[in-house]
Amino acid sequence: MAAALSTRRYGKKLMDPVNREKRRLAALERLAIMDTESEERFDRLINLARRFYNTPIALFSLLDEKRQWFKSKRGLDFSETPRCVAFCDHAIRQDSVFVVPDATKDERFCSNPLVTGEPHIRFYAGMPVREPGGFKMGTLCVMDRKPRDIPEHELDVLRALASLVEDEVERFYHASQYQKQVPVSRLNRAIQRAQNVFHTDDNQDAAFELLLSDLLVLTDSQFGFIGEILTNSDNSPYLRVGAITDISWSSESAKRFQQRKTRGMLFERLDSLIGASMLSDEVLLSNEFESDSRAGGLPPGQPQITRYMGVPIFSGDNRVGLLGLANRPVGYTNKLAAELEPLLQTVGQLIERKRMYQERQEHQKGLEQAANFDSLTGLPNRRRLTELFELELTLADQRQGALAICFIDLDGFKEINDDYGHSVGDAVLKTVAARLQHILRECDIIARLGGDEFVAIIRDVENNAVYERMLEAIRRPIHHQDVTLNLAASMGVTLYPRDQSTPDLLLRHADQAMYVAKDAGRNRYSIFDFETHVSRIEQGRILEQAAKALDEGQFEMYLQPKIVLANHRVEGFEALIRWNHPEKGLLGPISFLPQVEHTEYAAEVGRFVIADAVAKLQHWKQLGLPYSLSINLSPTHLLSDRFVADLQAALQGCDPDVRSSLIIELLETTALNDSGRIMGILLKCRNLGVQVSLDDFGTGYSSLDHFRRLPAQEIKIDRSFVSDMLTNADDEMIVKSIISLSKNFKRRVVAEGIETQAMQDKLIDMGCEQAQGFFYSKPLPADAALAWAEAYQQR
Repeated sequence: MAAALSTRRYGKKLMDPVNREKRRLAALERLAIMDTESEERFDRLINLARRFYNTPIALFSLLDEKRQWFKSKRGLDFSETPRCVAFCDHAIRQDSVFVVPDATKDERFCSNPLVTGEPHIRFYAGMPVREPGGFKMGTLCVMDRKPRDIPEHELDVLRALASLVEDEVERFYHASQYQKQVPVSRLNRAIQRAQNVFHTDDNQDAAFELLLSDLLVLTDSQFGFIGEILTNSDNSPYLRVGAITDISWSSESAKRFQQRKTRGMLFERLDSLIGASMLSDEVLLSNEFESDSRAGGLPPGQPQITRYMGVPIFSGDNRVGLLGLANRPVGYTNKLAAELEPLLQTVGQLIERKRMYQERQEHQKGLEQAANFDSLTGLPNRRRLTELFELELTLADQRQGALAICFIDLDGFKEINDDYGHSVGDAVLKTVAARLQHILRECDIIARLGGDEFVAIIRDVENNAVYERMLEAIRRPIHHQDVTLNLAASMGVTLYPRDQSTPDLLLRHADQAMYVAKDAGRNRYSIFDFETHVSRIEQGRILEQAAKALDEGQFEMYLQPKIVLANHRVEGFEALIRWNHPEKGLLGPISFLPQVEHTEYAAEVGRFVIADAVAKLQHWKQLGLPYSLSINLSPTHLLSDRFVADLQAALQGCDPDVRSSLIIELLETTALNDSGRIMGILLKCRNLGVQVSLDDFGTGYSSLDHFRRLPAQEIKIDRSFVSDMLTNADDEMIVKSIISLSKNFKRRVVAEGIETQAMQDKLIDMGCEQAQGFFYSKPLPADAALAWAEAYQQR
C-alpha cells in the first residue's frame, strides 16, 4: 500500500495460451455436453450442411484435452478420435472458416491417419462453434474424400449453420441450469441488478457493494471482498478494493476499517492468498486455511478465517478484477466457482466498459482542447490533414517540386486488438506513430486518419528507399506489457504532379494502391499506376467499340507461315488477329485484346476467330492447298463452359481432313492454372478431330508428368529462348532439351521468333522440325500470305 497514487494506472494481465486453453476446457466441462446422447436438433443442422455442400461427411465435433468427440455425425462409423489427429483442432484456433482444399497436398495433414486411411479425408471445411461464454469448444464441419475448391461466398452457409448450432448449445446450457447449486433465477436477478447499478450510478464502489451482498447470499459465505486488479508503474499488480465485508470485532479495528474505506483500500502484498489470487488465472481454493502455507497472517482483531475462495474476473482474455469469499460452512469447490461464472463475466464486462468510458471521456476533453490533432497519437487528424495537404500542393507548385502521398494500413492490427484489447492496440498505434515521425523529416507530414490508417505526405522523394524504411520501422517487434507484438503494413503511394488530381482523389488513388499491395501479399508498398488508371478509361472506350467492330467486320486474321526445316516447305500458318480501326488504322492484338479479356467480348472474338479459321481451311481444301492453320484463343473463352460447344458448332459438317488441319494454340501458363479442367477441354477438342499446340513452352515450368499427360501434338518453343540461344549457353541447353523431350514423347516441335540465317541453321543442327518468324515473313493478309507461300516453295 506504500505506492503513491500517482504511480497507479489501469492495467491488464494478458492470458497466455496455456491458461486460455485451461479456461476453454473448464467452460466445456461446465457445459456438460461431452458423451451425451445424439439429439435431433444438432443432427438436423449437420444434415443441412451435408446436403448443401454435397459431401459424404458432416460433423458437430467437440474437443476436450485429449480427444475429439462427435456430438452429431453423418458419414462416419466411429464417434471419436485422438485430438492430435483432428482437423478440428486446427479449426478452433481460427476465427473464421478453416478450409483444407486437398489434405494430401498440405504438409500439416498429408501423413494424418485420417487421410492415409479411413475415412480418407481430402477436403475439409470447419467453422468454430463457441459455448455461451465465448470459448471455442468445437466445430461444425464438412468433409469429402476428394479435393474441393469452394468459393468464399458459399462458405457463408457454413457460418450461418454454425451460428444456429451455437444457439442450440446455448439452449442446452440453459436447460441444464436447474441442476446447479446456485439457483438460476437468483443468479439472473443478481446479474440484472449489477447491470442496472453499473449503468445508472457513477459510483462504481456502490455497485460493488450491492454485488458483494448478492454473492455472499448466493454462496452462503460469511465474509468477502471484490475489486479491480490494477498495476503499478513497475507492472506489479495490486487490488483496489471496491467492496469488503466489515469483519472487525473491536472498536479499534472498526475505526481502522472505516479510515481505509474512506481513503481507498488497496491490497498490494503478493505473499498471501489474496496475492496468489491476483497472480493466477485460475480459481484458488483453500478449505483448510489455518494449515495453508499461502495464507499468511491476519491483522490483529480480525475473526478467524477457516475457508477461502479467490475467483479471478475476466473481460475477454484480460484479468480485470478479483472476488474473494470466506467461511462457507460446506467449503468451496470449483463447481461453485463455475456456477458464478455468468455473473462474474458480466461484472468483468462492466468493469471494462467503465474503463473504456472513462478513457473516452479523457480523450474527448483532449479533442475539445486540440480539435486538429489525434488525441491518441498527437498526430494531425483528418481535418488538419486537409488544411496541410492544400498548403503542400501550393508549395510544391511554387517550387516546381513533387509530393509522395502515402496511405498506410496496418496488417495484423485487428488480431492484436482482438487478442489483447484496445489498450494494447492504442499502445501499438502510438508506437507506430512515433516511429514514422522519427523516419520522416520535419518538413514532411504524418497524420492519422482513424483506426489503423495513417497518411504521410513527403516532399521531393528522390528514390523509393524511404518507403521501405517506413515499412521496416513498422515491422520491428513491439514489446509491451511482457508480450512481444508483431505486425506489418501495406502502403499505397501516388505521386504529384504526375497524378494531377484533387486532394480527395489523390488520397483515393493512394488508397487504391494500398489495396493493390494487400492483394499482392501485404507487408509491402505499391505505387499508383496512373497510366494504368488512364488505360482503364481507354478500356471502356474499346469495349464500347468492340461490338460494332464485330458487327461491321473490322477484325481480320493475318497469317504467318510455319516452315518445315528439313525441306523448306510451308507446312501451314498461324492466324494472328488485327483490327482495321476506322480512326486509328491497323491495330495489333496488344492494343485491344488485354482490354477485351475477362469480358463478354472475349468469347465473341474467340467465336469469330474459330469461324474465320474454319472458313479459310474449307476454302483451301477447295483450292487443293494442304495447309494447317493455328489459332490463338482467349484463356477466358477457352476455359469457359461454352467453348467446346462453340468449337463443335463451327466444325459442324466439316470433313475430318479440315478438322485435323485446325490447330488450337494453348499457352503453357494457361495449361498450368487449372490442369484438371484444361485436360478435359483439350481431350474434347481432340475428340472433335482438331489438333492442340502448347505455345510459349518453357515459360511455365511444367512438370514432366504434366507434359506427358497433356493431349498436345505440337510444342512451340518460346521466342525468348530461341532469340538468345546463340549467345546464352543456358538458353541453348533449354532449346535442346525441349526438342529432345518433344521427340521422346512424339510431339511435333516448332521454334518461334526466327530472325536470322544463323538461328535457322542452329535449329536444323539441333533437329528442330518447324520454325516461324520474321526471317521468313511477317504476318500478312490472307491473300498475300498464300502468294508468299507459293513463291517461297517455287524458289
